[in-house]
Amino acid sequence: MIMSFYTSFVSTILFPLHEQLKHHESVALRRQMEEVQWWPAERIAALQLDRLRAFLQDVGTNVPYCRDLFKQLGFDPASVQSIADLQRLPFLTKAVIRAHTDALRHDHAQGLARFNTGGSSGEPLIFFIGTKRVSHDVAAKWRATRWWDVDIGDPEIVVWGSPIELTKQDHVKAWRDKLLRTQLLSAFELSAAKLDQFVDTIRRVKPRMLFGYPSALTLIAKHAQKRGLAMDGLGIKVAFVTSERLYDDQRATIGQVFGCRVANGYGGRDAGFIAHECPAGNMHLTADDIVVEIINADGQVQPAGVAGEIVVTHLSTNDFPFIRYRTGDVGVLGATPCACGRGLPLLQDIQGRSTDFVTAADGTVMHGLSLIYILRDLVGVQAFKVVQESIALTRVLLVADATLPADAEPKIISGFKQRLGAEVQVVVERVDHIPAEASGKFRYIVSHA
Repeated sequence: MIMSFYTSFVSTILFPLHEQLKHHESVALRRQMEEVQWWPAERIAALQLDRLRAFLQDVGTNVPYCRDLFKQLGFDPASVQSIADLQRLPFLTKAVIRAHTDALRHDHAQGLARFNTGGSSGEPLIFFIGTKRVSHDVAAKWRATRWWDVDIGDPEIVVWGSPIELTKQDHVKAWRDKLLRTQLLSAFELSAAKLDQFVDTIRRVKPRMLFGYPSALTLIAKHAQKRGLAMDGLGIKVAFVTSERLYDDQRATIGQVFGCRVANGYGGRDAGFIAHECPAGNMHLTADDIVVEIINADGQVQPAGVAGEIVVTHLSTNDFPFIRYRTGDVGVLGATPCACGRGLPLLQDIQGRSTDFVTAADGTVMHGLSLIYILRDLVGVQAFKVVQESIALTRVLLVADATLPADAEPKIISGFKQRLGAEVQVVVERVDHIPAEASGKFRYIVSHA
């Protein structure tokens, strides 16, 4: 990998120092992962099994929920001889996590941080992530980034919508981002004026890499085309996309307009950094950290080549374990090795993962997550779905329990009107359950506008 002096300084000195100050082991882990990726598949599988057994032994001793569950089932982690032994354990769902949040904490948890997510199912979830998992996730993402001849320290534009990234722009973080040469653009509002600003910023910064939602990057690309502005000579090497399903037309548009390759990524705050595309065009599973199972509607594990729900066991979540966690996403495991030579197994296909845009009364296009964040942190909310019937009418389907505050519905309506426009009619409908789409996948934002 050829990199500039400054990128080399950031990648080898500045960012490692940053990680050390945060008590992360990501630097050593990344080096180890870069070695493991070239191991034969059988050797990686053996490493995965060793890590699984050690992980289960630890949580079975030190996590109250797992300790009680294993005792009830007569499950001895030391007896685990294959990945198939995981099938002796029940699935972990959002409902189980909500019901046992405190009991899922490790007795000696280190650096627990609270997170929440709406996920693709629209069910709010509060969970915790420890220092070990953060280190492993950073290392896994870092390894995959370097597959594309870019590195931390190369100029980067991030088009994102999470409030975690958007509300913590304090002076320290601002200086850190400046030193690391990464710049955040909010995907929450994508009006014509904002898109003009984004296009101008990208042309001025000339980033080596882009990172963001495929839908948002596609919208920016099309806006640049509409304005007749060339974006393919800026030196952009790769556009990393994640958090939504990447469609073929989006890949083509992003690649053509920005003159770069497009690298798909799959994962989440809850499930972890699950898979990333390599330059050969295949999605490699982070098998040194995560066990992936594919199950059918009856919960039975399916072989490679057969579609089903993606279930993950993250081997670095000791502090708050995710064991056989049902993601709600549908995917297919690959059966053949990748031409790139990496021994990491493949995720052949990901189906049914999408986040729509919504349109405000004044024509402003916003990422659907801008409405999701109004809903998902409300106490008592079990599930939700937002249906934008037209520019003038938006319906909110809400499944909630008795703990929902009396002023929750007025807050929802007020928050939506602030985003969509004061004249927009927002109707909150309390329902017992929210049915899935015909595909079996839940969509939490549906816009007909």
